[in-house]
Amino acid sequence: MASYNAPFEIHVHGQVPLRADVTFEQLQEALKPLWTYAGARSLADGAHSHYEDEPGIRFDAHEHLLQLCWTVSGDEDFRQSLDEMCMNLNELSLAGAAIEVTFYDTEFDEEEAEPDAQSRDDFLMLFVGPNPAAIMQVQRDLLVQDVINMMERHFDAAELTGVVEEIDRLFSQRFDSLVNSLEIGKPPRGSGGGHGGGGHGGGRKPRHLH
Repeated sequence: MASYNAPFEIHVHGQVPLRADVTFEQLQEALKPLWTYAGARSLADGAHSHYEDEPGIRFDAHEHLLQLCWTVSGDEDFRQSLDEMCMNLNELSLAGAAIEVTFYDTEFDEEEAEPDAQSRDDFLMLFVGPNPAAIMQVQRDLLVQDVINMMERHFDAAELTGVVEEIDRLFSQRFDSLVNSLEIGKPPRGSGGGHGGGGHGGGRKPRHLH
């Protein structure tokens, strides 16, 4: 449970596209690990951020979008709440999305700290999505954006086509390995059972991956 003496201020930021049939009640249950950690009794109560100028946790029913810009006081155990939240949001998400989480060390004072002392600040990038392909797609898009932004300082965008193609190749290999690992656990075709097809990821590669 979070407390005012907690060693971290933890900021959660991101946007998650949701299925059109997702209700507020479903979202409240999915986000229960967050608002209960903050000591709230409901999502409406726990949606307010530690800072008034942050919008907190918002559900845009018209756009079918979860918006997160929310800070809570906490400790390392908040990571477990994040894991549970991501698992829950996977079930409600329409597409892949990234969620940024920053841990700010409230006990570290740069002016008073010893010369060799270091802050415990930390940054996590979490991913949610309806299937592995959707998650890999958003991971791929973010990586391409970061690499292009860095390399455009030295090269024209037209010169970076090969770099993007190599990133796509690497993600294709990862996706194929994932699909193969899932196929190993499936019974042989025609071996019986009432369900066919399905599986995680739907067997479709993320777009851009060839």
